[in-house]
Amino acid sequence: MGTLVMVGQLILSLSILIVLHEGGHFLPAKWFGTRVEKFYLFFDPWFELFKFKHGETEYGIGWLPFGGYVKIAGMIDESFDTEQLAQEPQPWEFRSKPAWQRLVIMLGGVTVNFVLGLLIFIGILFTWGESFLPNKNAIYGISTSEMGEKFGLKDGDKILKVGTEPFDKFEPNALIKAVIFDENPSITVERDGREETLQIPEEVKGIVTSRENQRKNLIYPRTPFVAGAFAKGAPAEKAGLKLKDHIIKFNDTETPYFKDFRELAKVQKDKDVLVTVIRNEKDTITIPIHTDTSGRIGVSPFGYDYFFDIDTTHYSFAESIPAGISKGINSLTEQIKAIGQIVTGGLSAKDNLGSVFTIAKQYGTVWDWHRFWSLTGLLSLLLAFLNLLPIPALDGGHVMFLLYEVISGRKPSDKIVEYATIAGFLLLVCLMVFVLGLDIWNNFFR
Repeated sequence: MGTLVMVGQLILSLSILIVLHEGGHFLPAKWFGTRVEKFYLFFDPWFELFKFKHGETEYGIGWLPFGGYVKIAGMIDESFDTEQLAQEPQPWEFRSKPAWQRLVIMLGGVTVNFVLGLLIFIGILFTWGESFLPNKNAIYGISTSEMGEKFGLKDGDKILKVGTEPFDKFEPNALIKAVIFDENPSITVERDGREETLQIPEEVKGIVTSRENQRKNLIYPRTPFVAGAFAKGAPAEKAGLKLKDHIIKFNDTETPYFKDFRELAKVQKDKDVLVTVIRNEKDTITIPIHTDTSGRIGVSPFGYDYFFDIDTTHYSFAESIPAGISKGINSLTEQIKAIGQIVTGGLSAKDNLGSVFTIAKQYGTVWDWHRFWSLTGLLSLLLAFLNLLPIPALDGGHVMFLLYEVISGRKPSDKIVEYATIAGFLLLVCLMVFVLGLDIWNNFFR
C-alpha cells in the first residue's frame, strides 16, 4: 500500500506539471492560429492508453510516464516529421509564423512551470504557514549521529551559527547546505559554557551526500526518554512499563536522555536488565525487563514537539506572495547550485542523480498534502529551469535558434535545426538511460 501511495503521488504530480507545461505551448499556438495536431500526457510509442479527437487536435494519454508533448504543425520536434517540412509552408504552420510568435509559443511551457511553482509556494505558506522549532527552545542542546560527529559536533552542543548565519531555527539541513555550498564551512557552538567554532573537514561533503547517508539524521534535539509508543509485543509493555513513564536509569547508570539509554541498552542483547522510571511525575519505580536480541525494549520516545514549543509563522494572502516567491527562488537556486556541483565534480553523480524511483521515494508512503505540494512546486521550478537549457530537443534549444534569428535577421536552415534536434534528442536519451540505470542499480541492487 505504501508503494502505491508513493506511485500515486508521483503520477498525480507529473500529470499536473506536464499538462500545464504542454498547455503553455498549446494555448499561444492556438491564439496565433497555429495548428496543434496532438496533445498528449505521457509518451505513446506504438500505442496509447486513451485518445479522442476534438477539432483538429488529437488528445490522449500515453503509457510511458516520462513526459508529454504537443505536436505543432510545421515544427521540427522529437517526432522528426520531415515529410511535412518537405511541403510548402502553410499559413497555419509554426514555421510560417513571425519569429516573435514562435518565441512566445516556445517559452510558454517554461513560463507556466515557473509561475506555477511560485504560485504553489505562495499557496503553501498561505495555507499552512511555516512551522519550526526555535533553536532557543531546544534547551538540552543536540543529539548527534555518527555523521554529526564527523562535523566535530558532540551531544549537548548548542548550535549558535552556521557560517555567519545565526542558527535561529533548528534546521539540520542548514548544516548540509553549508557543507555543500560554503567555501569554508564552519559551525559555532556553545559547549560546556564556552563558544567554539568548528571548521568542517572537506572530506565530510562526500560522506553526508553519499546515497546511503542522504536520508539519515545528522542531528536532532536532545530530549529525555519519555515512553511515547510501544512496538507490538514489546518486552517493556509486557513487563509493566506505561505510556508517559519517564525513564531515568538503565541498571545502575543514569540515563537523562534517550540516546544515553539506547547506547547502554544496545550492548545488552537478550539480557535481564533493570529500568528505573518516574511515573505520574512522583513515583519512582524499578522494572525488570528482558531485552530482545537487538538490545531493545520496544519503546519509542515522544518526539521533540512533546517537550518543546513549536512556532508557526502565519501569512496573510498579501504576505504570502513575496514570502512564497522568495522561498521558491531560494529552493530553485539551491537545486541549481547542486547541479553545478555535480557537473564540476564537487558532488558525486552516482550518489546525487536520480530518476522517477528516487523522486517517488521523496513523497513518502503516507499521503501528506503539504509534502506533496512542496515537492510539486520544486519540481515545477526545476522543470522550467531544465527545459530552458540551450540543448536542441528541449524548449531552450528552440529558443536558442529563435533568438539567433531575431538578432541576426537570418533563419537557420531546417536541416541544421533538424540535425541539431536529432543530436540533442540522442544526448537526452543517453542521459535518461544513464540516470535510470543508475537509479535502478542504487535502489534495487546496491
